[in-house]
Amino acid sequence: MKSTLQHLIQKSKEQERTYTAQRQAEIDNPFTKDNRRDFLKKTALGGLSLTALMGLSIEDTMAETTKNVRRASAPSDLKITDLRYAHTNVMGGTAILRIDTNQGIYGLGEVRDGADPRYALMLKSRILGENPCNVEKLFKIIKQFGGQSRQAGGVCGVEMALWDLCGKAYNVPAWQLLGGRYRDSVRLYADTPEAKSPEEQLKLIKYRTEEQGYTWLKMDVSIGEIMDIPGCIVNPEIFKMGKSQWQGGYMSYANTAHPFTGVQITEKGLDELAKIVDHVRSMVGYDIPISTDHYGHFDLNNCIRLGQALDKYRLAWLEDMVPWQMWQQHKTITDSLNTPTTTGEDIYLLEYFKDLIDNHAVDIVHPDLASSGGLLETKRIADYAEEKGIGMAMHQAGTPVSFMANVHCAAATQNFLALEHHSVDVPWWEDLVTMTGGGKMIDKGYAPVPLEAPGLGIELNEEVVKAHLHPSDSSFFAPTDMWNEKRSHDRIYS
Repeated sequence: MKSTLQHLIQKSKEQERTYTAQRQAEIDNPFTKDNRRDFLKKTALGGLSLTALMGLSIEDTMAETTKNVRRASAPSDLKITDLRYAHTNVMGGTAILRIDTNQGIYGLGEVRDGADPRYALMLKSRILGENPCNVEKLFKIIKQFGGQSRQAGGVCGVEMALWDLCGKAYNVPAWQLLGGRYRDSVRLYADTPEAKSPEEQLKLIKYRTEEQGYTWLKMDVSIGEIMDIPGCIVNPEIFKMGKSQWQGGYMSYANTAHPFTGVQITEKGLDELAKIVDHVRSMVGYDIPISTDHYGHFDLNNCIRLGQALDKYRLAWLEDMVPWQMWQQHKTITDSLNTPTTTGEDIYLLEYFKDLIDNHAVDIVHPDLASSGGLLETKRIADYAEEKGIGMAMHQAGTPVSFMANVHCAAATQNFLALEHHSVDVPWWEDLVTMTGGGKMIDKGYAPVPLEAPGLGIELNEEVVKAHLHPSDSSFFAPTDMWNEKRSHDRIYS
């Protein structure tokens, strides 16, 4: 009996020491409110007796009597108090968002690469004062302000940050909030590195697959590779308006949709492009899937001719051969080829994926979570595709914030294939954040799913982010009070 009593006394002392340390940490926390801090100081000595409870507010009484209940915040009382951003230099300009609350916890999101942070800032007045845990409600409030491709960047970035906040408030990972997980690690795909010689490229590919551990690769098969080889392209005159498929004025080749360029590939050109794929396939082998992308702007018939020329290499997919809006042309291409087809990185919302899915116009959907509507909408897209027997790969070219949002969504989605990682060789990219649950962000070509860490499972390494801000905007989460006021009536019906 005596030893039992001593054991209980010792255990009580240990619990008291732990509790004291927790109270002191709360006192020292800069986000602790003054009235709460005063209460903690007054009751810190000698424990808290029933007498000490007399005269306290109901809030302080509940705080004390439920002190052993594990909680990350008071979710029902959370309110959004601010939205700010830091514009990083990832992919030439990618803004990280931070949504703050009245309880000191915050959520991280991201405006898609190449999109203007103002797409997110104009949403601030619509969400101030709202409870961030009402994610779907807030998404319905702001989704009308998103558009296709990068015009959706603000809505999607806010949605990411809301899930991060909600997970932190309830102390659960984002994948749990989406319904649970199907996998503990997420397979990644990475670009095949290019080089000046076959020997150098083989060395780089071995580094990608053997040392970095990637088991899925993607490569460009662009007419840009053969543009300067005589006899490969019919109608090269159009390139005089701008050779790049990415940059140019409104009347340039870059902004002319595929059916309207008049560009054709000759048999010699098809042979040259096939040689490029054959060269990479011979170095990689057939154990590793190879996807292809960025062909250039030419019409439906030439897409089919190119696809048929590459069929024998058993490519994982042909991506974005024509604009996604032309689903009938996608279906014609898909029905004409043995190689799987995909599109979707510029599509916003499930409703715009439905024609592609319902008509089996592609074999794989390929949303970018930073454009498609965020975590929940992307899961809805995947689930809808799964019902029609269509798989999902995921496009991603941003910071670790959107990367981890994709990891959580992929973990919660059954028909997932692989997630793009576009900054494989950027040495500081992973250092932008810290994994709050410990462990690696990327391990041998896979992203381990955070099993315990709440929200997205990351926190910013502020000094690293500051070192890699975009030259055009070096502010770091500066005040955005000029976006606080709502100045319009937003309802979209009379």
